[in-house]
Amino acid sequence: MQLYTKIMIALILGVVLGLVANLLSLGWLADSLVAIRQFGEAWIDLITMVVIPLVVASLIVGTASLGDITKVGRIGGKTMVYYLGTTAVAVVIGLVLSNIMIRDAGMSEETLAGLRGTYMAEGQSRVDMAQQAPGLVEVLRGIIPRNPIEAMSNFDMLPILFFSVFFGASLSVLGATKREPVLNFFEGVNGAATVMIQWIMKLAPYAVFALIGAVVAQFGADVLGSLLVYGSTVVLGLLLHLILTYSAALRFLARLNPITFLRKVRAVQLVAFSTSSSNATLPLTIETTEKEIGVSREISSFVLPLGATINMDGTALYQAVATMFIAQVLVGDLTLATQFGIVLTATLASIGAAGVPSAGIIILIVVLQGALPPNVDAAAGIALILGVDRILDMCRTSLNVTGDMTAAAVIARSEGERIEPPGAMPPAA
Repeated sequence: MQLYTKIMIALILGVVLGLVANLLSLGWLADSLVAIRQFGEAWIDLITMVVIPLVVASLIVGTASLGDITKVGRIGGKTMVYYLGTTAVAVVIGLVLSNIMIRDAGMSEETLAGLRGTYMAEGQSRVDMAQQAPGLVEVLRGIIPRNPIEAMSNFDMLPILFFSVFFGASLSVLGATKREPVLNFFEGVNGAATVMIQWIMKLAPYAVFALIGAVVAQFGADVLGSLLVYGSTVVLGLLLHLILTYSAALRFLARLNPITFLRKVRAVQLVAFSTSSSNATLPLTIETTEKEIGVSREISSFVLPLGATINMDGTALYQAVATMFIAQVLVGDLTLATQFGIVLTATLASIGAAGVPSAGIIILIVVLQGALPPNVDAAAGIALILGVDRILDMCRTSLNVTGDMTAAAVIARSEGERIEPPGAMPPAA
């Protein structure tokens, strides 16, 4: 049985048992599902353990393998422009849908009071975390690590990416005698990390069951019902971005069949959905992009780790919808000028989003503070959506990794590669 089939069975089983526990108020079943969630979280830790050595090794090897130092700048420039462009499109889709679907979709005072009472403390803690976070200038300045080892230990992805690309670029200009031993070492690290991922992925179906079952069992039906319009808007926006933006990019830029492409990457989407982490999914993303889609290692090892950090289309779209929803409930309509500000803020803020569960909530605070009047408590706004954030986080992470793989195919084609995966994916007509 294929990995995808096993994961799908585990996903369905976890959802069904979680719904049974929640709807029938079976405390013993809910407690059991929550208890085994520890296995799923341990699995995330296990796969996350491999991310840093894999990213560093693959980026260094990939950058050094480009050979021509100008090629590094060219590919990097293309990747940044593509990622920022699709992120801006995602935000616009979210705002358009919000203006259509969320208008006058406020909650009752009773529901609003209940949500504030339940989530205000956590919402305020998220606000405090956001206020302590560095601004855009500090984020850009912090890309250069004073201590690369410390950056790796703290899982600071942007400094790690900068150091790895810089190191790989400098390695590419060395003579073969000095370059080859270092490349062989990092190729060995990359190979060992790949084997570790293959072993860890054998546990993926069990981890998916443990993670999904716990999340569904803990959901409250009342809150879920009150936020149905909001959640539906986010999910519809993610689907439209997938169907319109990514399909167009695949067909016209990568010249691939979008349906075939999505069928080949579905296992990655499911793992991303279950873990809510682009970083945790990254090893499988790289392997699938190379083996199933047919993108070369030099492109995938450069574009995909970069995408796991700066390509947050789903997160940016969600921030747009969440801001519009919170504004509708707390203050009413937002002006076009304010909505334009949301496009800029959400696009730039998504660059520094960590590829870990619920990171988007922290960045949402930045967007909210720019969109809501000064007298409106941002914590109250966050309190409105915390009840369903986890399930939406899972959905937007799935879109994020799909965008990463789409970008790799587009960049590879722009570099003149013939994308020929095993099984001969037919190009789009």
